[in-house]
Amino acid sequence: MSEKNDGANRDATKRSARERLQAEREQQKKKEKRRRALLVGGAVVGVLALAAVVGVIAANTGKSDKSGAGPVAAPSGATGKDALAIRTGKEGARSTLVVWEDFRCPACKAFEDNYRDTVHDLENRGLLTVEYHLVTLIDGNMRGSGSLKAANAAACAQDAGKFAEYHDVLFKNQPQETDDAYAKNARLLELAGQVQGLDTPEFRSCVEQGTHNSWVAKSHEAFRTGKFRGTPTILLDGKDIFGDQANPLTPQKLKEKVEANAGVAAKPSASASPSPAASASGRSGSAPKAGTAGSAVPPGSKTVSKGTTED
Repeated sequence: MSEKNDGANRDATKRSARERLQAEREQQKKKEKRRRALLVGGAVVGVLALAAVVGVIAANTGKSDKSGAGPVAAPSGATGKDALAIRTGKEGARSTLVVWEDFRCPACKAFEDNYRDTVHDLENRGLLTVEYHLVTLIDGNMRGSGSLKAANAAACAQDAGKFAEYHDVLFKNQPQETDDAYAKNARLLELAGQVQGLDTPEFRSCVEQGTHNSWVAKSHEAFRTGKFRGTPTILLDGKDIFGDQANPLTPQKLKEKVEANAGVAAKPSASASPSPAASASGRSGSAPKAGTAGSAVPPGSKTVSKGTTED
C-alpha cells in the first residue's frame, strides 16, 4: 500500500511541475505578445507623428513675411480704428477724405494724377484732412508682393514724417500693372532718394525687414471685411463720392464740396478744372482699359473688372 501511495505522490508531483511549467510558458507568451504590441504601437505613433511634422512643414512651405505674419507694428502717428489710417493735412479741417488705395492699382494712379493738386491745395488751406488706408488687392489678383512691399515702405516713410511726399513719388512712378517692380526693395529704396531726408539707415532697415507688413495685412483685411466696391474707394465725410456714374466726380466738384462744407465761397480755378481724361471716365480721373486692375465698375453692375475687387 505504501509503495502505491509513494507512486501516486510522485505522479502528482510530476503533474504539478508540468502544470506549473505550462502556466509559466503561457504567461511568458502573454508577456511577449504584449511587448510586441507595444513595439508595434510605438512604431505606428512614431510614423504618425513624423507624418504630422512633415505635413506642417509642407503646409508652411513658401510662406514668408509677405503674408503679413508676425506682430502688428503700426507706423508712427497712425490713427482711426485699430490705428489703420495714415492722416495728412492740418488739424481742425471741416472735411475728411478717406482713401482706400493700392500702389499697384492703375485706377488709383489715375485718381492721384488727376486729383493730387486739388487735394494738396485743400489740405494746405486747412479745409481738408485725408486718411489713407493701404490695400494689397493687386497682389492677390495679379500675384506678387509689390502692393504689400510698397505699402510697407510708405508706412516706413510715415515713421520718418515723409509719408505724403513718398506716397506721391510711388504713384508717379507706378510700374505697369503686370510688372511687379515694387516687390524689389532696391526699387523702393531708389525712389526714396527723390524725397529729401528719407533715405536713412532707419528707413532702409524698416523697408528691408518688412517692419509694417502685418499692419498692411490688417489694413487689407479691414478693406475686405468692409465690402468696399474696389480701389480706389473715396469717401468724403463718410459718403462714397467716387462711384456715382450719373453724377461723376471731378476735381472741381470735390473742391466745391469741401469749400461749401467749410463755408468758403467757391471760386473757379483753372488748376482745379478736370482734365479731359477725368471728365471722360467720371470715376478715376482717367479711363483705365477694360480688364485692368482697378478699372471702374458702375455700382450694381454684375461685371467686375479684374483687380477692382477681390476674387
